[in-house]
Amino acid sequence: MTVDSSDNDLSPTIETVGWVGSAQNGCVRLIDQTLLPGMFTRIDCQTVDQVWEAIKMLRVRGAPAIGIAAAFGALLGARSQGTESIESVRSALHDATAHLRTSRPTAVNLFWALDRMDRTVEAEASRLSDPSALLERLLTEARAIQDEDRAMCRSIGRFGAELLKPGQGVLTHCNAGGLATADYGTALAVIFSAAEQGKSVHVFADETRPLLQGARLTAWELQRRGIPVTLICDNMAAQVMKEGRVQAVVVGADRIAANGDTANKIGTYSVALAARAHDIPFYVAAPSSTFDLSLPDGASIPIEQRDPREITHGFGYATAPEGIEVYNPAFDVTPATLITALITERGVIRPATREAIRDLIGS
Repeated sequence: MTVDSSDNDLSPTIETVGWVGSAQNGCVRLIDQTLLPGMFTRIDCQTVDQVWEAIKMLRVRGAPAIGIAAAFGALLGARSQGTESIESVRSALHDATAHLRTSRPTAVNLFWALDRMDRTVEAEASRLSDPSALLERLLTEARAIQDEDRAMCRSIGRFGAELLKPGQGVLTHCNAGGLATADYGTALAVIFSAAEQGKSVHVFADETRPLLQGARLTAWELQRRGIPVTLICDNMAAQVMKEGRVQAVVVGADRIAANGDTANKIGTYSVALAARAHDIPFYVAAPSSTFDLSLPDGASIPIEQRDPREITHGFGYATAPEGIEVYNPAFDVTPATLITALITERGVIRPATREAIRDLIGS
């Protein structure tokens, strides 16, 4: 794994993760988000294990970005056992996707992207005779996943911006911006699009304990884009709503069940309850790839449990007694009944019901 900290890219669109070089000799390049906002560093991953570690340790995070990283990581794996035969590439690809599936359990985009890579190698292995050509086809598929996400982000932004009014205060939780996707974000795409339309929204960003993705990442993205943003602690959200500073809530998602129940970063459910209590619309912005229609409801969504030290030793400092028992779920599930609308690249689903989801997303 190589590191480059010299490229402090401040262009409007951040390429969080991508592929550099040829299919035979290239690598996965990603921003190490664990170092932001203090240091902007890109990492080059040369192996499947390095991509797995980057996903597991949140160097790359956000459901769409995880899927893109995994797809490129699968290509690294496809060539890891040599390229002497089509079968060696095919076998290595399947080994890589199986390994990458164990990195994080909740975000469905990870599994969706790896399924696409598996299907691609099966479809092309019988058609192609040159292993190098098969690698090129796998790179094309991984880049297609990335390009499709870019387009979906822009479309989500356009649909979502129509739900916001000029001058509104908008609260968001965790990070669902360019750092979490291939381009524009999901929740932040709504805000970016609204700003581009001249609606002048003001964002309240929850810090998002325990790893502070809202403080470290969302506030950083919004500030560098010139969007007015105020950072608040997670436990201030209800008070900010009560004071009339917030007129809408927009969050992202890691998995959406068939009935609209939505898994997102821990604390999202509390925000949804506060929004309902204050009669504030609660919107979830996510691409169609985040829907898992095989799961009937949120009770079926697997919830990742993370290292207790994220709570007891946040950023290297002891903040709790040694040996204390810790419960650290990375996500919670917001019931569809608390969601005003689901914003997708295909349109707005309102209300968030099983029937409305089936009509727009499919069965």
